[in-house]
Amino acid sequence: MKVAIVTGGSNGIGKSAALELGKKGIGVILTYHSDQESAEEVIREIEKNHSIRAIALRLDLSKKETFADFAKNVRTNLEEIWNRKTFDYLVNNGGIGGGMPFDEMTEEYFYKIFNTNFVGPFFLTQHLIRFMEDGGRIVNISSSSSRGSFPGYSAYGSSKAALTSWSRYLAKELSPRRIRVNSISPGPVHTNLGGGVFDKHPEFIQPLADQTALGRIGSPIDIAHTIVQFLSDEFGWVTAQDIEVSGGFLL
Repeated sequence: MKVAIVTGGSNGIGKSAALELGKKGIGVILTYHSDQESAEEVIREIEKNHSIRAIALRLDLSKKETFADFAKNVRTNLEEIWNRKTFDYLVNNGGIGGGMPFDEMTEEYFYKIFNTNFVGPFFLTQHLIRFMEDGGRIVNISSSSSRGSFPGYSAYGSSKAALTSWSRYLAKELSPRRIRVNSISPGPVHTNLGGGVFDKHPEFIQPLADQTALGRIGSPIDIAHTIVQFLSDEFGWVTAQDIEVSGGFLL
C-alpha cells in the first residue's frame, strides 16, 4: 500500500487532500498543530469509509528542533502499521495566514510567518526525504499571494514565493532519485486559514468572487483534486512546476 504524509491535515485543504487520498486506497499520516479532535475525526472518516489505515501525529512547523523526533515517530509507525521502512508521497500543506501592514511589521510576526510557511517545510522535508521511496512525489502548497501584491501580505506572500522557488530547486536536486516536486498556488479558498476570516467576515467573500473569472472563491476540495492529480501517475512527466488553482482570480 502507498503511504502519504499530509501536514496540516486536520482541516481545510489538508483535510480534503487526506480524505481524497484515502478514497484512492492510500494510507495517510496526517499532522495537526492543536486541533487533535478534528484530526482524529478525519482519521475515523478515512478508516470507516475506505478501510484504509490512517494516523494523526502532532507537529509544530515553527519548531524545527522537534523534526528529528517527529521523523523517528513516522518511521516507527510505518513499520508497525504498514510494515514499511519508506513512504511515497509528501504534501507540505501546513502553514499559517494573516496579514500585517509593512510599516507595522514586527520581527516576531515576520519570523512566525516565515518559520511556519517556509523554514518549517524546508527542514521537515530534509528529515523525511531520507526515507522517501525513490520515485516518490512531493507537492508544496503555496499561494496566489506569492504572485500578487495585496496590502498587508508582504510577509505571507514572500514566504509562499520562497516555497514556490524552493520547489523548483528541490525538483532538480531530487531528480536523480526520480522524485517529482511540484507546487500549487491556490487563490482565495474558504478555509479556517487566517483565523477563519471568511467565517468571521462573510462580507469578504463576494468581492473576491467578483474578481474571479469563474464567479466564486474556492473550496478545499478544488485544491485537493489538484494535489491528488499531481501525485498520480497521470502526471508522471511533470516536475518543477507551479500551477495556480484559483478559478481565474484577478484574471
